[in-house]
Amino acid sequence: MSAENTPSDTNEYLLEVVNARKTFPGVVALDGVQLKIRPGTVHALMGENGAGKSTLMKIIAGVYIPDEGEVRLRGKPLTLTGPLDALEAGIAMIHQELNLMPFMTIAENIWIRREPLNAFGLVDHRALHDKTQALFERLGITMDPDMEVRHLTIAGRQMVEIAKAVSYESDVLIMDEPTSALTDREVEHLFRIINDLRAQGKGIVYITHKMDEVFTVADDISVFRDGQFIHCAKASDMTSDEIIKLMVGREVTQMFPKETVPIGDVVLSVRNLSLEGVFTDVSFDVRAGEIVGLAGLVGSGRTNVAETLFGVTPATSGEIKVNGTSVAITSPHQAMVNGMALLTEDRKETGLFLDLSVLENMEIAVLRDGYTRSGFVSQGVLDDQCESMKSLLKVKTPNLDERIGNLSGGNQQKVLIGRWLLTKPKILILDEPTRGIDVGAKAEIHRMVTKLASEGVAVIMISSELPEVMGMSDRILVMHGGRVTGVVPREEASQVRIMELASSPMGADAA
Repeated sequence: MSAENTPSDTNEYLLEVVNARKTFPGVVALDGVQLKIRPGTVHALMGENGAGKSTLMKIIAGVYIPDEGEVRLRGKPLTLTGPLDALEAGIAMIHQELNLMPFMTIAENIWIRREPLNAFGLVDHRALHDKTQALFERLGITMDPDMEVRHLTIAGRQMVEIAKAVSYESDVLIMDEPTSALTDREVEHLFRIINDLRAQGKGIVYITHKMDEVFTVADDISVFRDGQFIHCAKASDMTSDEIIKLMVGREVTQMFPKETVPIGDVVLSVRNLSLEGVFTDVSFDVRAGEIVGLAGLVGSGRTNVAETLFGVTPATSGEIKVNGTSVAITSPHQAMVNGMALLTEDRKETGLFLDLSVLENMEIAVLRDGYTRSGFVSQGVLDDQCESMKSLLKVKTPNLDERIGNLSGGNQQKVLIGRWLLTKPKILILDEPTRGIDVGAKAEIHRMVTKLASEGVAVIMISSELPEVMGMSDRILVMHGGRVTGVVPREEASQVRIMELASSPMGADAA
């Protein structure tokens, strides 16, 4: 652990964390860490999943109480017993896992517990609408305040979370993976908001795994590893290679370890697949050992195609063939019977059972398949399989009985990948498999995908990160407005070409 090296021309800090320590059963999440935020700056917090970043942010936001150490605001110790204490002190947080209430309106979510009231003590809905509209105009957001959150995309919900945090007029704003679901245009919009807040003297803590964002938006950078503070410096004094080495304790090479493997026969064939009002006439093939990337801007229909293939939202027309045989997939169970697996885009809403254990989350897809005798689960055999999967994917958890909600986002993602690998799929659909994942874990997941392809698994990979799509795919299908606008072979792929196809309704014949 390096000596203190906080960049500052003054001893005055807006926020300080001093010698913070936090433990959970079997885990030391933070071990005497520090953080110092200067007013009017963006301070990026870097580290692998499980490094302690989110735990520290939850201490600052009043969600957790540290076992040792203290938080200081403008040099004075701050006692936080809950999130409301933090908000009243001027500290707001945008959580990595979105926490909006889907059946309430955007306006109701933003101003909950702060709603304007009329003379009778009831919520003044007109004033609530107007107040939200004024906030949106200030932030340049175009949304209907009266729309229910459940109708929004993940990107839309992310912007609502950002607006909600800004609405508190806090002096310290914590952003945990704020761009994980945003398009490039929306990211630029967020950066404009951040620059305005910085100009107002606010202190922003920014957590991300996207290295380009760090050097675009950050003034200072702190690096954590395994619950410890490692280093802090001005962003202008660091390089991405230095940060990665500090994060993982080693150099990470081959972020996209694509190998040339034998490409076999067509495993999955899709022809003129349509879901009324969502996507139309999607056609493509995926062969054994092939990784087909699916690219496009948020709202292009990528995720909808994946969910239709897996039977979550059955197609209204078109044909799906598996190994040359036409199949009707109207439920996830039918998809699994046909050798499919789907890692969903949003692990919290559609993947995890947060109150269950790591073991229960990992084993749930195979309980009925090969692990039962006379109606009883062969738990010992299944435990051994899950333990082996935990080791293979390097899941950081004290044991399989740990509540999965206590794990970092990256380790939760690994558990979900382990769940589907246990089913031994022939067709693996990965929707944003490395969203919110640190560079070390990304490389591990990429190696795993490459290994599966070498074993003959047909892979469809959806990703908003073009370097990932280009680095891992044999071919790239690009979508816009619910249609396939082009198919780009690996050797012809470029970010410019893919973005042209993703931004245009021009259309092209699918492979």
